[in-house]
Amino acid sequence: VQLQASGGGLVQAGGSLRLSCATAGITFSDATMGWYRQAPGKERELVATITSDSREVYSDSVKGRFTISRDSAKRTVNLQMNSLKPDDTAVYYCYAHGRRWGRTYVTDYWGQGTQVTVSS
Repeated sequence: VQLQASGGGLVQAGGSLRLSCATAGITFSDATMGWYRQAPGKERELVATITSDSREVYSDSVKGRFTISRDSAKRTVNLQMNSLKPDDTAVYYCYAHGRRWGRTYVTDYWGQGTQVTVSS
């Protein structure tokens, strides 16, 4: 299973970024997809998840500013981040809870992470 995140970078406070995660090797249609983040010295935390039937969950810290979406045709999950704050600075990780192709058991998969830095 491969989860390839892209779209991170440096942005000023109030700006926007769009993260994308391309997947391979997972049964995308029934996987829950999501994004987590980890700031220096802090634990990894949930940002947002989206289920196979597009139910969305957001952390309180990003609700109203971030939007998660999935594209089944492209097998990607995206995170549109608006009104960014310095506190959003972290490494963002793509996440999948699903099945590898041809397998029946469900487990968690993680991408390599992409850095998002928001300057004040």
